[in-house]
Amino acid sequence: MRQKLWEASPFSAEVKRAPSRLPFWSCARLIREPMNRGSGLRIGKILGIPIYLHSTWVFIFAAITWIIASQYKRDHPNWTDIQHYAVGVLTSLLFFASVLFHELSHSVVAQHYKIRVVSITLFLFGGLARIEREPSKAIQEFNIAIAGPLASGLLSAGFFGLAVLFPYSQSVGALAKWLCWTNLSLAVFNLLPGFPLDGGRIFRAMVWGTTGNFEKATRVAGASGKLIAYAMILGGVWQVVHGNTQMLWTILIGWFILNAAQESVAQVAIRQALAGLSAADVMSKEVPTVPGHITLEEYSAEVLRTGRRCHLVVNADRLIGMMNVHTLNSVPRNEWAHNSVQAAMIPREKILWTSPEEPLLRLLERILTADVNQMPVVSGAGDGAPQIVGIVTRDSILRVMQTRSELGPLAASR
Repeated sequence: MRQKLWEASPFSAEVKRAPSRLPFWSCARLIREPMNRGSGLRIGKILGIPIYLHSTWVFIFAAITWIIASQYKRDHPNWTDIQHYAVGVLTSLLFFASVLFHELSHSVVAQHYKIRVVSITLFLFGGLARIEREPSKAIQEFNIAIAGPLASGLLSAGFFGLAVLFPYSQSVGALAKWLCWTNLSLAVFNLLPGFPLDGGRIFRAMVWGTTGNFEKATRVAGASGKLIAYAMILGGVWQVVHGNTQMLWTILIGWFILNAAQESVAQVAIRQALAGLSAADVMSKEVPTVPGHITLEEYSAEVLRTGRRCHLVVNADRLIGMMNVHTLNSVPRNEWAHNSVQAAMIPREKILWTSPEEPLLRLLERILTADVNQMPVVSGAGDGAPQIVGIVTRDSILRVMQTRSELGPLAASR
């Protein structure tokens, strides 16, 4: 949970002549979420960060290329069709390179603060970067957030220089002018104080630095993000009703920002609900076990009888692994009668452990990152005599979160 978003959603911009009306975006989205690495096709690595292309990127790349090529046809009728589409493809590629540069600027500053960037993925709404942890200080968040708009502004200035050197009638001049306006609009849009846009991040960093309260800063910035999102949605609906169907993009952008803002505020509630709790507070001391020699058919009968979805596997009172419903279902049902639990279980050396003292929020993050539903609680692992004292499940953590949110912060603090 506790996701971290540096985000500039898709958006539409009104520019004159060369840029025309075009939906474009940067999702310099630095996100903390329960995903394993990147998703999609890996295309390389920059600064040690794996870069991925999501399947949705292909569709939007084709759409943007078609829009740009159509614009070039209107503005440059003397060009050949091959030239229209060749320059359109190159412009579209450079646009997404600009989006990637925007995200890398966030990532470089994050790495400066020893925050590891796990991956960057380009997808339908631009791109996202996965990080291991959040900035620990307001100044760190401010510097990471401001890096994106500054990078886009720098690119805009560079393309402006090219547009000055080459006339708009030439391929390089037309391409440079389009990318100059696009990157400038990208920088300006990102500075809107709507969380989780970069401007909203900057706003949150300022409130955080002033009040010293991260949770309060997130709520304030989240409220500003919702206001901007609602304004975009209502404005887009008004335009569509009056015949401007291109403003559908504005509605989608507003919806995207609204969901991200609500999600970020919800993450604050999660942090508050789990604050001060450790694994020992929610673990179940009753740890179910099964012998390793029973068949998977017999194990399934045990699961159905007790309703327990996870068991530690023992052999002569010695722990040898862990078995759960997910692992059971990974084996074809017609093989259950012929395979033992020991043959299908998760071996002991691959089991993830937690200690009774581990903060519950950090434990939840590890459970989500590893995509497991439970984790044994081990005492004395450091002195060479580990002892399993309990087990923590996702459900037990969610129950605590729900109860604390219902009772409110006063009851939670008692």
